[in-house]
Amino acid sequence: MGESPMPKSASEALYFNLSQCIHATAQPLAVLRASLGNSCVAKMGLEELRELAASSAAEVERLCTLFSCLQQLVSTESVKPQLSETSIVHLLANVADGVNLLFKEDRIFLRSIVSDSCQPVLIDKARTLQALSTVLLIAHAVSRPQDTVELIASSSSSNTVRIVVRNLTSCVDQMNAETSMSMAFAEAKIRSQQATFSWSLRPFSVQMELQGAPLGIGANAGSMRVV
Repeated sequence: MGESPMPKSASEALYFNLSQCIHATAQPLAVLRASLGNSCVAKMGLEELRELAASSAAEVERLCTLFSCLQQLVSTESVKPQLSETSIVHLLANVADGVNLLFKEDRIFLRSIVSDSCQPVLIDKARTLQALSTVLLIAHAVSRPQDTVELIASSSSSNTVRIVVRNLTSCVDQMNAETSMSMAFAEAKIRSQQATFSWSLRPFSVQMELQGAPLGIGANAGSMRVV
């Protein structure tokens, strides 16, 4: 079963993710280096060159995706988060609105379940939205038509709010390099706010523990609302 690695510190997490990203770029670079060698290209006809251009474009796109993740990882670690009190209900509504159309087009159900007494959270809203959107897109990618992806939020007794994104019927053995780096990107965005992040693949599940806002201290878990 695929599970998130557990680095001992923030610096170890950064080094691990940077190493993974650099390793992931090696494959498309190797493909491009082999296919674009002068001796190979010189012998190709027009149709072969067109096919080479098409396949090379795909590898370049992979490199751009991985390089973007690399930039985001470095930026996240070098810039302090801007924390503010945020309604968890509004946060989840915003992130769900951003992906609803995609889910509907592919006949995948997205169900939001939020505790009625879910306290506000102390977060960097932009980073958290980016992380949640990324996780939902990964959940979409590992889901099939008629699957249900759940977005669940509930308060805990330790002044934190737990957010879970899961598909209990998904069955994925491993993620490709691009998806792995997208998950690392989401994890970095959450961990940079002194929050926790963990995931597993069988079934697909991502769990985040966000800081409760000071005014929300003492809130108890109540009933759940399905949106």
